[in-house]
Amino acid sequence: MTRQSITFTKPNDEWLKAQVDKMEYKSKSELVNDLVRRARNREEEVEWIRSKLIAAERGGFTGETRDEILAESKQQLRRDGQL
Repeated sequence: MTRQSITFTKPNDEWLKAQVDKMEYKSKSELVNDLVRRARNREEEVEWIRSKLIAAERGGFTGETRDEILAESKQQLRRDGQL
């Protein structure tokens, strides 16, 4: 693991401390790592949706039903550990 030194604004530091105090996390480092991990996952989700929208725009209408599209989306989210 890489060790970093970062500075937080007072409100952000107080929020981080409160989360640790509530025993949601063992340390601020664990919390920050979780926040970064969630942001990365969110970014991947957004990129996946963006790619689907671009493909849809280029490909026109689909022959898939709403339920088929929903099932495919849920399957993708499960593979990515989001569902």
